[in-house]
Amino acid sequence: MFLPGYMSDMAGGKATAVFDRARAMGHACLLLDYSGCGTSDGDFADGTLSRWRDEVVALVESRVEGPVLPVGSSMGGWLMLLVAEVLGARVAGMVGIAAAPDFTDWGLTEDQKALLACGETVLEDNPYGSEPTPTHPGFYRDAMGLQRLGSPIAIDCPVRLLHGQRDTDVPSSISLRLAEALRSDDIQVTLVKDGDHRLSRAQDIALLLRTLADLAGD
Repeated sequence: MFLPGYMSDMAGGKATAVFDRARAMGHACLLLDYSGCGTSDGDFADGTLSRWRDEVVALVESRVEGPVLPVGSSMGGWLMLLVAEVLGARVAGMVGIAAAPDFTDWGLTEDQKALLACGETVLEDNPYGSEPTPTHPGFYRDAMGLQRLGSPIAIDCPVRLLHGQRDTDVPSSISLRLAEALRSDDIQVTLVKDGDHRLSRAQDIALLLRTLADLAGD
């Protein structure tokens, strides 16, 4: 199961690579667009982590049998934690790609937080597109109640975290903090020295697929 990042969708290169690999190995694979994203209905401004978590859990419970292995990219790495907390023992393992839990805390300035707390939308430069990236006050309020890095995270499955050390969006130190916070002892962090935030080059995707194969026992 692939969980895209903020304002991303299931058509990206990492998602389709995971899907193709799963099919080749005889596994089912769930790709999805959160409401308000990609091809899904809804308004992005209404999206929250809680809402998207519930959508993912509902899809898994209605369409997936047996254990699941979430792969979360950026914000999807935060979302996979929230999903795993609900699904519990059904989660056989997790892979984070530049996982970004708590980014509404460490990723915003105090001035931006103040604006959001007052109900204003914050717009930031978008290095991946022509339109600015919005953070809406509803998303912010919800996310601030779902922070996980400040206390132990009660997840015990194997976890693999991949992070580029040239990531200018999510510091690689966040993956190290996440590894420390997770209760599981079966955690490995792989730092890619010349990797950026997306980790979408051919060699990055090859690393992701090798990591998945190891977790899945293929």
